[in-house]
Amino acid sequence: MASPLAGVVRLAAASRALLLALSLLSRLLFRPYDTSASLHPPCLLPSPSPNSTTTAANSIASLAVWDGVHFLRAAECGYEYEQSFAFLPLLPASLNLLARSVLAPLVPVLGYRAVLVVSGYVLNNVAFVAAAAYFYRLSVLILKSPSAAYRASVLFCFNPASVFYSSLYSESLYALFSLGGVFYVFTGANTIAMIMLALSGSARSNGALNAGYFCFQALLHAYDAAFQKKRPMLAVQVLVTGFLRSVFVFIPFFAFQAYGYLNICLHGNMEELRPWCKSKVPLLYGFIQSHYWGVGFLRYFQVKQLPNFLLASPVLSLAVYSIVHYTKMLRQLFESNSIHELIVATVEGRSIEAYKSSDVDTVLKSKVSANVTNKAQGNAVAKRRKSVATETDSNDQIIEVNKDVCPIVVLPFILHLAFMTFTAFFVMHVQVSTRFLSASPPIYWAASHILVSPSSSKRWGNIICAYFIAYILLGSLLFSNFYPFT
Repeated sequence: MASPLAGVVRLAAASRALLLALSLLSRLLFRPYDTSASLHPPCLLPSPSPNSTTTAANSIASLAVWDGVHFLRAAECGYEYEQSFAFLPLLPASLNLLARSVLAPLVPVLGYRAVLVVSGYVLNNVAFVAAAAYFYRLSVLILKSPSAAYRASVLFCFNPASVFYSSLYSESLYALFSLGGVFYVFTGANTIAMIMLALSGSARSNGALNAGYFCFQALLHAYDAAFQKKRPMLAVQVLVTGFLRSVFVFIPFFAFQAYGYLNICLHGNMEELRPWCKSKVPLLYGFIQSHYWGVGFLRYFQVKQLPNFLLASPVLSLAVYSIVHYTKMLRQLFESNSIHELIVATVEGRSIEAYKSSDVDTVLKSKVSANVTNKAQGNAVAKRRKSVATETDSNDQIIEVNKDVCPIVVLPFILHLAFMTFTAFFVMHVQVSTRFLSASPPIYWAASHILVSPSSSKRWGNIICAYFIAYILLGSLLFSNFYPFT
């Protein structure tokens, strides 16, 4: 029998095929609102790569819409203008790498620009499938329920921002490296986690926030070292290591800001220094967002923006529900168990029941043998024993467990989502909330809970499904034809 992970991978691949088909169909049936994206002036610096002006090449190049135009330009010509530095380098660099290697034979036929677009579509759709696999593995690890993890993964595969994951945007790469990185944080593969989370910060600026997961991990282990193991020096070492890992996650984002400073402030051709160059902390990204896009606290609170608030209201409502739902569960967890018990049990990889009862053999780690069996412990112990959800490296077999447990490791996910939701509503252009929050696991975990919760009316489950389907259809039609979406 096929494993749930394999099922998620197949479903993710099918969802990408569906999105691509819908997007291409909408392009064939409707005329794009803005056709200026097909106008590509020559690079400021001569490009050694040839371009083609055939109909096929122009049609392929025109598939880059909205921000995809900027990513394509950065990949083809480099960072020519100040505002182009708003688009972080991982996607443009990846497009170049793929176009100059695997897809290089297509360049003489289609031209370099068209091959860059093809590279983007191939790369992002493959990255999404891998991201869905990591989403499932992370969900099993946190929720301890393969069925809940599978439902959440299905929702992620058909999330409302799906069109961005199958186009020339950085969402797929960000989801891949952020979900994969967080998964490895909680499985102890810290080196891989550091690299992946750092890459997420070079895909999207909010990737730097993922450093918080290392901070959470360090605090747990430092507490365990200081109060359980009575080794204060070990606690200090853990905190210093966690701090260094967190700093490493920030390095790509700030290195790119330094690159912008060198190119514009030190080696630029402008007669007068740009205002941000004179700042004590010359942060290019913040200046671009404020100066060119009007991003700032409450700056988007205008009557004319009401339709955009309505467009973002479903995902914001679901995010707020997720935060409230898991906050209540965490409060119940803290009320029924001491913080000391929770932290020690989490660090040592045991359930809270196992911590309280040492004769219960419970495992909470993500990688265990597929042949784990339940040893008889007596009727009294067997009644309170709960098996643990986990998957194996060899055949992804799952041990179904305790579905209503909210482990303490949910806390950093909720804090992360709360900060992102606040930023999306009060600071950013609110309509981007749909894709800005689309890689946040608690949204899908909570939606999965609503779908099967006996306390929820069937109507709410239907509303969630209708919302996901409607935004997939709207996104395929509007976004692909250069109409405003999110």
